[in-house]
Amino acid sequence: MNYWLFKSEPSVFSFEALKAKGKAGTQWDGVRNYAARNNMKAMRIGDLGFFYHSNEWLDIVGIAEVCALAHPDSTTDDPRWECVDIRAFKDVPKPVTLEQVKANPKLADMALVRLGRLSVQPVTPAEWKEVCRMAELTPAP
Repeated sequence: MNYWLFKSEPSVFSFEALKAKGKAGTQWDGVRNYAARNNMKAMRIGDLGFFYHSNEWLDIVGIAEVCALAHPDSTTDDPRWECVDIRAFKDVPKPVTLEQVKANPKLADMALVRLGRLSVQPVTPAEWKEVCRMAELTPAP
């Protein structure tokens, strides 16, 4: 299994909105960054990702699950852009703020710290475990 982080502004699409989509989930569309697109192309069904509220709240609030492999993004006719489908998997008991992530030496190399603007990011297994610990998700899913 691989781990990821999905970023969204809560006023545009929040974790609550993802939960409202139910088991079918929704496509993670509108991404127009090659690195983020390539991350989605590397995803497999069942991979998990932190859901991060960006710009407004700046915290990890939930976990999403990849439920469909990369496919053409329906929001564009440009074949270069693909997306995956994700669904809500689990709320985190204790949201983890960007400030807390940056203050944790174990997360100093995390993409969220180094590549702040990247909307779909990889998360290493060690980073996943540490953020889950901080979020009081034990054992980590």
